[in-house]
Amino acid sequence: MPDGLRVLGFDTSAAHCAAAVICGDRVLAQRIEPMARGQAERLFPLLTELLAEAGLGWSDLGAIGVGEGPGNFTGVRISVAAARGLALSLGIPAVGITATEAAACDAPRPCRAVVTLRGDEIVWQDFPVLSPDSPLRSAERIRASATLGRNDALPPGPETCRSPHPLPVAIAILAARRVAAAPAPDHMFPPAAPAAIARPAPLYLRPADAAPPRDPPPLILP
Repeated sequence: MPDGLRVLGFDTSAAHCAAAVICGDRVLAQRIEPMARGQAERLFPLLTELLAEAGLGWSDLGAIGVGEGPGNFTGVRISVAAARGLALSLGIPAVGITATEAAACDAPRPCRAVVTLRGDEIVWQDFPVLSPDSPLRSAERIRASATLGRNDALPPGPETCRSPHPLPVAIAILAARRVAAAPAPDHMFPPAAPAAIARPAPLYLRPADAAPPRDPPPLILP
């Protein structure tokens, strides 16, 4: 990845608020704060604190990496919306990284990434040996191969892996690699997000728990 590319990665898809700032191969600051709720209120103060710890301002960032799930519905939406807003305001690309991608970051291949969602519900994905186009795997391919299941019902496959990096660091590393592998068009200044990088979008593998209200809607008088 580019030595001077500073990337902010963060995730609120589970019971935590996690973020990291990297520059090339160096982790400048990182933090994972466990919390069952309150991520929306905590996320931006946490990001501001990490940037200050790293000695950076928002304008020093070259890309945003964000965890796009699967995970907690509200948590995923919080981080994805924040990443898209930051990318728009700063004029830098935002890259969505799935929970299974982050879990397999820099793990020996082939491997199987298994991420616990809640109870005995998990999402798993098998990753083959890395190929030259791996940094640019499309979101559609990743989403199609991630599977919702149970710990006691996994089919035979490669060994379960664990990334050597904490979650927000893995997200930032993968975002940096994807940006480096997809240079922006040279006819635009400032450069727009590379065409090969889709905007982050929540990854949901099951329907929402919330049900529509049973009561009839109120009558709107003319």
